[in-house]
Amino acid sequence: MAESSEMTATEQATPQEVAEVIAEFEQYRERLVHDTMEAGKKAKLTKSAVMAQLEPELNKIDGILTQLRQQQASQ
Repeated sequence: MAESSEMTATEQATPQEVAEVIAEFEQYRERLVHDTMEAGKKAKLTKSAVMAQLEPELNKIDGILTQLRQQQASQ
């Protein structure tokens, strides 16, 4: 039920708001990767081990970005 209310709120967003949210998600994704990789280096983890931990979250972010970009294209 929460998803339908989120979709309604997203559908009512202005093109400028959608663009701002996309930019924020892109920045968040970059920061997440950078900060997690730095923490992994300090913990002496391999890049592949760190990325394996990050992958589920990155997939969620990428999915949201895809939806937002589709919405932006249809506005």
